[in-house]
Amino acid sequence: MSRWTTMVRETRWGATLNTVEYLREAAFFEGPTVRAQHTRFWLLLILASAIATAGIVADSTATVIGAMIVAPLMRPIQGTMIATVLGDRTNLARSIAIMIAGAIGAMGVGFLLGLIVVQEVTAETNAQVAGRVSPGLVDLFAALAVGAVGSIAIVRSDISDTLPGVAIAISLVPPLCAAGLALESGAPGQALGAVLLFVTNVAAILATGSIVMAIYGFSRLRMLEAEDKEAERRRRVKAYITTAALVLLVTGPLTYSTAKAINDRSRIGQIQDYVEQVTAESKWSIVSVTSRENDLIHVIVKGTPPLPDIDQVYANMEDAGIDASKVIVEFIPSYTFDANGERDSF
Repeated sequence: MSRWTTMVRETRWGATLNTVEYLREAAFFEGPTVRAQHTRFWLLLILASAIATAGIVADSTATVIGAMIVAPLMRPIQGTMIATVLGDRTNLARSIAIMIAGAIGAMGVGFLLGLIVVQEVTAETNAQVAGRVSPGLVDLFAALAVGAVGSIAIVRSDISDTLPGVAIAISLVPPLCAAGLALESGAPGQALGAVLLFVTNVAAILATGSIVMAIYGFSRLRMLEAEDKEAERRRRVKAYITTAALVLLVTGPLTYSTAKAINDRSRIGQIQDYVEQVTAESKWSIVSVTSRENDLIHVIVKGTPPLPDIDQVYANMEDAGIDASKVIVEFIPSYTFDANGERDSF
């Protein structure tokens, strides 16, 4: 019997492994039911994208989590990983094409639904978008861990029930929908950041999946059946190098994003302290301090006149080496009224 169809087997760790045939059925788009597989994939993808977009616009974490469970994008990504390990070039090309098309489709759904939303949906107006447009190294580390769990779950039949948790933990469709919304709202930089988060997750799944498959021995099956073992060895090395290069490729932007986030937090903390110092004895208080595009820091302060000594704030920033031209302090007069017409400060 061919090694490709050998039934479930035991490893030296006592783990029950799924067969190669099972992995192919779970991840590849092939066989007599391929049309139904494509129909299911695109139907679930469109619905998941619509649910995720609605959850992002409504700032509903529960709705976004529901979309993660429904989303089918994990299949072509794992198909890419399995095809790479098994040396199946046909399914490799097919899985990559479906993955890219699915990503574009999810972004398209986000963009189209963004057209009917009155307000702009950007990081400045929506917490769901803000959490997905500035990925850092922490996101890469998390994605590597989740990718490993997802690969182990598909390989080992005894822990495959963890796949729903993996679907929730690995964010695939929501960042693409956030990218579509940000693009429609005129924030291409934020859209690019959300796409970077998606690519980071894909790279992590491919990298950890290849390692997991090698550990459990699946990568040796192709080598055993190959007629030209040296050519197959070179192919495997090339595939692993490509995967490693993809991870390194996303590491650069993630490192930059992480460093920028740390610098922004430091600047925000200093600026907030300076504003609080000059408003401490006044009727003004800080409402928010946010980071915007082009390194701008926007401070909103509400209260009643007279204005505090704002010149002192900018002088302190200059003394600390902070570019004051990148800081906007907005004072908004605010009054409250009761039924008798009396008013008080904010």
